[in-house]
Amino acid sequence: MTNRIIVKYEQKPCYTIAFETSFDKLIEELEKIYNLSEKKICVVSDTNVYKLYGEEVVSILKSKAKVVTDFVFEAGETSKNLNTVKKLYEKLICDKFDRKDVLVALGGGVVGDLTGFAAATYLRGIDFVQVPTTLLSQVDSSIGGKTGVDFDSYKNMVGAFYQPKLVYANIKTFDTLSLRQFKSGMGEVIKHAFIKRKDQFDYLKENSVKILEEHDGDILTQMVYESCLVKKEVVERDPKEKGERALLNFGHTVGHAVEKLANFELYHGECVIIGVMAALYISYKRGNITISEFRDAYRLITEDYKFSLQIPNIDSKEVLNVTKSDKKMENGKIKFILLKSIGEAYIDTTVTDEEILESIDVIKKNDWSFLNE
Repeated sequence: MTNRIIVKYEQKPCYTIAFETSFDKLIEELEKIYNLSEKKICVVSDTNVYKLYGEEVVSILKSKAKVVTDFVFEAGETSKNLNTVKKLYEKLICDKFDRKDVLVALGGGVVGDLTGFAAATYLRGIDFVQVPTTLLSQVDSSIGGKTGVDFDSYKNMVGAFYQPKLVYANIKTFDTLSLRQFKSGMGEVIKHAFIKRKDQFDYLKENSVKILEEHDGDILTQMVYESCLVKKEVVERDPKEKGERALLNFGHTVGHAVEKLANFELYHGECVIIGVMAALYISYKRGNITISEFRDAYRLITEDYKFSLQIPNIDSKEVLNVTKSDKKMENGKIKFILLKSIGEAYIDTTVTDEEILESIDVIKKNDWSFLNE
């Protein structure tokens, strides 16, 4: 298996996704793009990640770069806002960063999204590099150029499409993730399998113990690589979500609503899996997927990867109402992603309020007895 993926866009420069087991080759990858002796680099991270990897990455960069500085903000979704971006702007202005300099996003999805947005808007565009440190960010948010921050209680409402110059994924950073953080990332891995790759669905099922309990390095690297391939193929064809890229929102319509109503106390991947189950249920009730396929999907999620599917004490109608304020609405209709079969997703704008409410109620009641019929 190669340890690099090249993401290509029409009329735009491509970039590399590099898979490594340390930060040792970060300089090597950067020197393929830049003359580092001429560059100022600002490492942007959060308080949790910087304690683990900040000094190491800064030290590595200082060996070659002209100037290396850092900007560290309080970890958590609550920091993903315009106020934090404002403070980063102030840091870059005070340190006299210009358009030829570089930001390095060292962290998970919050760090990557916020750094990318700041890069897209500072001086109308400054280069940035993604160094994702969570499973979730390595397979999802670091790829494809979606950047942004939350606005008030609305997730990712302010943002820009802006591509990184490099994604450097160090698989060994998984060793410092809690089981819950790791499983949050698995929510997106599982999603990718559902929308595009039946073979990946089978791979996840066959290797669940090696992935979830043993953290087998070779298996994990292969899993991340294959998951990244799914996202690469979709975003190359539709970089600004004019069509096919919306398939990546499988599970996100209901998932984002639950995430918001739970005050972000549930992890993103946990909420995505709840949304995935809602979409699977609607797909089953419409006769798209068979009871056998639904049963296999349910077992993968609840038995193999041990997601609980518990929704907090939230009214189903509240969830429905929040889905209608989602940024993925188009002409007043929800762009819901359903399955024709496992590995084949499609966009549907005819999903009714009643279907959504029924799917949420089934999950809340936790009554899956019909799967044994």
